[in-house]
Amino acid sequence: MRFTSLALAAGFSCVARASLQVVPGGTWTASNGEPLQAHGAGLIQVNGVYYMIGEDKTSGSNFENVNCYSSTNLVEWKYEGALLSRTSSGDLGPNRVVERPKVIYNDKTRKYVLWMHMDSGNYGEARVAVATGDTVCGKYQYIRSFQPLGRESRDMGLFKDDDGKGYLLTEDRKYGLRIVALSDDYLNPTTDVYSWKLEGGNRVEAPAMIKLGKTYFMFASMMTGWDANENQYTTSTSLTSGWSSWKKFADSGSKTYNSQTTYILKTSENSAIYMGDRWVKDNLKASTYVWLPLTISGTTVTMKNFVSWVPTSNFAYWQNPPAETSYEGEKAVYGGKARNVDCSTCSNKLTAGYLGGPDKGTVTFNNVRSDIDGMTTIRIKFLNGDSSPRYANVRVNGDGGRRVAFLSAKGDPASSTLHVNLKKGSSNTIVIEGIGNGWVADIDRLMVPLQ
Repeated sequence: MRFTSLALAAGFSCVARASLQVVPGGTWTASNGEPLQAHGAGLIQVNGVYYMIGEDKTSGSNFENVNCYSSTNLVEWKYEGALLSRTSSGDLGPNRVVERPKVIYNDKTRKYVLWMHMDSGNYGEARVAVATGDTVCGKYQYIRSFQPLGRESRDMGLFKDDDGKGYLLTEDRKYGLRIVALSDDYLNPTTDVYSWKLEGGNRVEAPAMIKLGKTYFMFASMMTGWDANENQYTTSTSLTSGWSSWKKFADSGSKTYNSQTTYILKTSENSAIYMGDRWVKDNLKASTYVWLPLTISGTTVTMKNFVSWVPTSNFAYWQNPPAETSYEGEKAVYGGKARNVDCSTCSNKLTAGYLGGPDKGTVTFNNVRSDIDGMTTIRIKFLNGDSSPRYANVRVNGDGGRRVAFLSAKGDPASSTLHVNLKKGSSNTIVIEGIGNGWVADIDRLMVPLQ
């Protein structure tokens, strides 16, 4: 089994075409103009649409919402709404923790079943909670919280096998990582199937599992709190026995490219995509998403890091990052009181600053080249010294614009993704301006794909 580059798989030597791209660790702006807030997420596919369900960290660690987003291409995400929201009291009340929400569909009851980690603010309860919904992104009915089979549960996941059987994947500090069978309606744990008994101090959490062919692949992180580590995987042809020793799958020393496993998306019987969170522990709402294709050969899994990558229409293959042209902010045309700002980590040691605000600063990039007519992803390299997001209206070729978010980013410039239609040739114009009197992030440069 192998998940690899489309160019390699097809025997091509050409550079990948400019197209919509996944940008690991970037700011992803959803359809509501806000940074995508779906941390610890799981994905479920319904009628050809992918739904991402995760934690809203706008208020930090305290529960606010379980959000749902939809996409057909894994790049552009529409905000659908909240499945659950904070209530005045109880499990979903103030100062509560709700993490790692996962949804699976029960074919017998025709219900979507949501499991999540439920806890107090000091993580002293270590429970799971269950809710159900009639539609994947509708309102869910909260049922209850409890310790599964009387044991602690913190980071958790869900798995639905080929035969429709459901399993809870749960981390128990006293007994280790466990696979627990669920009842036919997926609402109750029934029996322990397998557990890793904290062997050799090799304690793991954040479990995610897929099955490719006849082989089960379990992924998990080590236990280092919010700090990243060398995530691991293990394989078996049976859930109950025969699991291999844990191994790293990302480059040694990369700490899984500064991320923690949240979900593994199976895209075919031979392919899968790693989905992780890049936590910012002192500012959780600024955390981002690291999604990367996995290379799977037999029972061996490896993963390389990319600035960006292009998923194909069926997601079973991917394309290498396209070549890009860099358009420097300080060389663009300023409006209002926009001006150069010194930046030791930026290209040319300068960035376009004082954009937006009361003085209506703007920056205009003229003569932007594209090799195609159509939708493509532009990376906006930026700095934002605020703890909260900044926003811009970005107009392309004279249109009304779209709202683009910039999460907190200090030190090295970060990327925010802009998905827009460009015209073939070098006559494209991109204007970045403020919204109201709000300040825009400092713009280092635009990275525009070429064929």
